[in-house]
Amino acid sequence: MKNKISDVVLVVDDSPESLGMLNVALNTQGYTALVALNGLQALAIIDKVEPDVILLDAVMPEMDGFETCKQLKQLLPNTPIIFMTGLTDIEDVVKGFEAGGVDYVTKPISPDEVIARIKRHVQTAKQALSAQNALDHAGKNVFCVNKQGRLSWATPYVHEFIEQISTNDKSPWATLAEVIERWLSNEHQQNLVIELFSETVTIYYERQQDDMHLLSIVKTKQDKSPSDLQQALPVTKRESEVLYWVSYGKTSWEISQILTMSPRTVNKHLEQIYKKLGVENRTSAAAISIRILEAE
Repeated sequence: MKNKISDVVLVVDDSPESLGMLNVALNTQGYTALVALNGLQALAIIDKVEPDVILLDAVMPEMDGFETCKQLKQLLPNTPIIFMTGLTDIEDVVKGFEAGGVDYVTKPISPDEVIARIKRHVQTAKQALSAQNALDHAGKNVFCVNKQGRLSWATPYVHEFIEQISTNDKSPWATLAEVIERWLSNEHQQNLVIELFSETVTIYYERQQDDMHLLSIVKTKQDKSPSDLQQALPVTKRESEVLYWVSYGKTSWEISQILTMSPRTVNKHLEQIYKKLGVENRTSAAAISIRILEAE
């Protein structure tokens, strides 16, 4: 398993002069610098340590920087790679981006410029990873707002969901922002269950990052009742009530106490239910009932 050290920069270059200068500059800024003299060494290093960013020379013997970049990206798809190159032709720059690089600096290297690029790309990569972790944690129904409830971003699922339920509202996110702002100001102690447009929805508070709030939204599942069974099945009102409690695993005696009737009457209702549903026992009747009660 790879070790993960904070703020690690892997420098891949066959020039001792560049390596020495970059090593000093990185250490001065608090980074941990790892050094590889060629592509093969770089691949061996990342097998043990996962860097936060990679500085990669484009021109190296045996395996050049472009091929090295392609292989590194296969193993570390989310790690930013910055090319260091004396090649300034547009074709070489494009080739670097096509290989998987996110940026490039030209030689001779300016340490201050390299440090500035590293800081920017490390921050961007960490923000992307944080967003990905959030999606992995909360699922596809997440969105992010500021403290005023205004939308920062949302998954395609959330955009589609809001669009479906807000057919008569020309600015649904503005409407939702007002509700969320009030909720956030009350320290969101409970999940927010609201009648939003034409649906009842529940908004869950996932977590806070800086001044942004990560939320998730789902359609509130409405509890079904015996009347749903009566509408879906050829049973009477009383039979639907008996069947409802059968689906919850209640015995005839327990149902008799709930519905204030004798156990014998419960069993008579069950006999009629079995005939009407074309089943032979309580288990089969319960299975039919559960399918109806759990359906959206």
